[in-house]
Amino acid sequence: MNMDINDLDLANVARWPAAARAVVILFLMGGVIFLGYWFHTKDQLADLARVEEKEIGLKVIFETKAKQAVNLEAYEKQLEEMRESFGAMLRQLPNKTEVADLLVDVSQTGLASGLEFKLFQPRAEVPREFYAELPISIQVIGNYHEFGDFVSGVAALPRIVTVHNVSIGQVANSKDLLTMNMTAKTYRYIDEEEAASNKSAKQARKKGGKK
Repeated sequence: MNMDINDLDLANVARWPAAARAVVILFLMGGVIFLGYWFHTKDQLADLARVEEKEIGLKVIFETKAKQAVNLEAYEKQLEEMRESFGAMLRQLPNKTEVADLLVDVSQTGLASGLEFKLFQPRAEVPREFYAELPISIQVIGNYHEFGDFVSGVAALPRIVTVHNVSIGQVANSKDLLTMNMTAKTYRYIDEEEAASNKSAKQARKKGGKK
C-alpha cells in the first residue's frame, strides 16, 4: 500500500497506517535515546572513564606497596648493615687528639719506604658536614719502587688516608732519583657539638657578607 505523507492527519495519529506509526515511534524512541545520552549518559561515561583511570593508578600503588611490604624485612636488614658499615667508617676517622699521631704514621711510612722528605706540610682543615679534610702537601725523593711501597703503606694504615694530585719527575743532575709531589688527605671526625658550632659560624659569615 502506497502512503502519501500529505494524507496523514497529525490530529488523528491513531488512524495512521501501522507503518507510519512505527516510523514515528522509532523516531521518537531515537530522539529520547539521543537526549538521554546527551544530557545524562555522556557525563556518566566520562565519570566512569576517570574512575577506571584512577583505579589503574591505585592498583599500581597497591602493587608497589605490597612489594615493599614483602621486602620490608630485607630492607630493614640492609639498612642495619649500612648503619654498621657507616659506623665502622666513622671509627676510622681520627679525633682531634689522634690527628698528630696519624701525621707521624704517614711520615714514618715514607721514611720506612726509603724516601727522603723535601716537604711535609699539613694545610688548613676543610670542614664538611660531619668530618673535616686535613690535606698534607708532600714532596719526596726516591725511586718508583720506593714510591709504590709508600703509597701501599699509606693505604694499609688503620686510619683513612687518600692520595691525590700525584706527579713524578726527574731529579735534576740525577739519573736514578725521582721526585714525587702529592697531596695526602686524612679525615677527622666532627662530633655533633662541633658540627653545630661550625654550622652556626658559617651562617654568621653568610649574614655578615650580606650586609
